[in-house]
Amino acid sequence: MAKKVLVGMSGGVDSTVCAYLLLEQGYRVYGLTLWLWDPEGPYENRCCSVEAASLAARELGIPHETVQAHREFRKLVVEPALRAYREGKTPNPCTFCNRRARFALLLREAEKRGIPYIATGHHVRNREKEGKHVLLRGRDRAKDQSYFLYSLTQDELSRALFPVGELTKEEVKRIAREKGFTAAHLRESQDLCFAPRGIGELVPDAKPGPIVDISGRILGSHRGLPHYTVGQRRGLGISTGEPLYVVALDPTRNAVVVGPEEALYAEGLVARELTWIAGEPPGERFVCEVQIRYRAAPVRCGVELRDGEAYVRFERPQRAVAPGQAAVFYRGEAVLGGGIIERPIKDGGIL
Repeated sequence: MAKKVLVGMSGGVDSTVCAYLLLEQGYRVYGLTLWLWDPEGPYENRCCSVEAASLAARELGIPHETVQAHREFRKLVVEPALRAYREGKTPNPCTFCNRRARFALLLREAEKRGIPYIATGHHVRNREKEGKHVLLRGRDRAKDQSYFLYSLTQDELSRALFPVGELTKEEVKRIAREKGFTAAHLRESQDLCFAPRGIGELVPDAKPGPIVDISGRILGSHRGLPHYTVGQRRGLGISTGEPLYVVALDPTRNAVVVGPEEALYAEGLVARELTWIAGEPPGERFVCEVQIRYRAAPVRCGVELRDGEAYVRFERPQRAVAPGQAAVFYRGEAVLGGGIIERPIKDGGIL
């Protein structure tokens, strides 16, 4: 009997081709869309479309369901993100949306239906080596999404399939065009789908405060910490005759700290809330590469674990290390794990 798999369908080209490839491999495929938004509102946004997902399922000839999950999404993703913004951090909600909401809820729905496997259209690869699952970057490095999935567990990976991770994006689109899928002609989904006009719209209670330079001198005022991020230059509303950048957000003073570009560089970082793909770290001290933003190039580093925190020393200073972002550790194409950046290290100390 063919194995069953539940495919998370957004209506986009990746999830559509994901389902198609699994059909070609002989799986019994079931489509499911987790609707994470207001059930009274339109069933479409920057992230996904129930109508497009239903159409894709019809074109594939597979059953499709929609499950309302807006309460879980609000609790697991939106509220923690807003809390972090109020604390002067810059979270990447997509990292914990994928783990806390999409994967957890998709697995829950699969278990309810007695379906052993789940699948998504993420550009990552899942391999088994020496009895352990290894998460690898997608074949198309420009579309690789492993950064967002660093916190997946061995149990989740043992049940997860990522067929489009073996393809380039152009190959995915070519398959969709050749098979006549409507998804081949749809726009790609966008990040931060719950705040299309910026995070400030969701934090109306953010309080204005001072903009100060690194010596503490007041240069102006800001609209509220959630409107700013480390590395930002435009939109500060101050004029000093030299380019100034946001180098820190200080919630204790409710201050935006600005300085010259060289003040943006850090020798390392401290990360918390650590998780490891193998279930444990590769050691108390190890060398690897770290990626500090989704689009950042990985940099070689040394890591020391102390009391549940990772102290990371970069091979060369990195620009705009932002508390709240994920720091994801790699060895080559393999994801080791990661954590949430607590603070940059700028004192020149070594591990």
